[in-house]
Amino acid sequence: MDEEYDVIVLGTGLKECILSGMMSVSGKKVLHIDRNKYYGGDIASITPLEDMFQMYGMKMPEDRFGRGRDWNVDLIPKFLMANGQLVKLLIYTGVTRYLEFKCLEGSYVCKGGKVYKMPADEKEALTTNLMGIFEKRRFRKLMIFIMEFNLEDPKTWHGIDPKQSTAEDLYNKFGVDKNTIDVTGHALALHRNDAYLKEPCLDFIQRVKLYQDSIQRYGKSPFLYPLYGLGELPQGFARLSAIYGGTYMLDRPDATVVYEDGKAVGVMAAGETAKCKKVICDPSYAKDKCKHAGQVVRAICILNHPVPSTNDMKSAQIIIPQHQVNRHWDIYIGVISHEHMVAAKGFWIASVSTTVETENPEAELQPGLDLLGPIEQKFVSVHDIMEPVDDGKDSEIFITKSYDATSHFETTCKDVLETYKRATGEEFDFSKIKIPEEEENN
Repeated sequence: MDEEYDVIVLGTGLKECILSGMMSVSGKKVLHIDRNKYYGGDIASITPLEDMFQMYGMKMPEDRFGRGRDWNVDLIPKFLMANGQLVKLLIYTGVTRYLEFKCLEGSYVCKGGKVYKMPADEKEALTTNLMGIFEKRRFRKLMIFIMEFNLEDPKTWHGIDPKQSTAEDLYNKFGVDKNTIDVTGHALALHRNDAYLKEPCLDFIQRVKLYQDSIQRYGKSPFLYPLYGLGELPQGFARLSAIYGGTYMLDRPDATVVYEDGKAVGVMAAGETAKCKKVICDPSYAKDKCKHAGQVVRAICILNHPVPSTNDMKSAQIIIPQHQVNRHWDIYIGVISHEHMVAAKGFWIASVSTTVETENPEAELQPGLDLLGPIEQKFVSVHDIMEPVDDGKDSEIFITKSYDATSHFETTCKDVLETYKRATGEEFDFSKIKIPEEEENN
């Protein structure tokens, strides 16, 4: 490895694979290394199912879950917003040609211990039991305001300054009640706690608009999921990088960053050193340059039935807003099934996750686990959330953040685009991507 590269990327998690693809597309000479033999890192899809049991120190029961190779279990399950940043990245980069997606059948929110479907159209909005008839009118006026809002046209602001007025001010203007605030802020805007209430309302408005735009694309829900699991995503971006000249090396467990005078100048693996101008990596490759920012607890559960109160749906998302269970952070539930080619026929995979607040993380998931009904098998894990201590510009090592507890990829994409800007000094230019016409048509 005596060549010199513009960028060496360490780790094949989704963030790192996206960044590798973006760097390659931008004309950079990229070398991508991972300690593992497989793509995906922390966000890999595990197959066969026997490997999942082995990972958690268990033996898979015989003749209970069908054929092990029919399973692709995601370690960190997350959904894609149909009109969100990750889908745009997939489309702009042409990675969609390697993947097939299926729309989630429904999005739900928990209120008063009961599960309610989020309205997906005007008819459902009129008939929902989520709120009373007078509250529906107030909520509808708020939604119309957000749909018609245009940052470039102050006439659509109706006295609300999006950069000065808070989200709380906006709610007060329309007189909606606390339950509606819970639903709107957490199940539509996908805020993880209530800190947003005191912040300028522009971000809140844009989040709700994204939800509305996403649901209009497919009608059932705003979320998509790739067939055969999330492990297909990093592999898709790895292929993109390879098309643009990127080089990949897997199964390098001893890969370490080489520094000179405090700057990253290369990576050593298998006794050889590859030189580079910059290093991009996940936190596990540069622990001394990261800080602890909390923990995520996650339970991946195998069910042999649909989740109760979801109308026997094969896939769904359920959000439990923090106030409903006296917490600071929301609880997220994601449900997929054999229809997504991730489980044997007749089975569902449900994941329950949240940000840890106590000394007993697993107990914090109980409100979510209680909604699932009987659980055939449960895999529980607690992961540290690590963040870089600086922007990396002095050390030339640019570190992504750990994955959070959210059940969608919007925070993931935000971190990717911010890391790209830190590493290159500029926003990613999508116009640099030239997809062959026949592949674009596909």
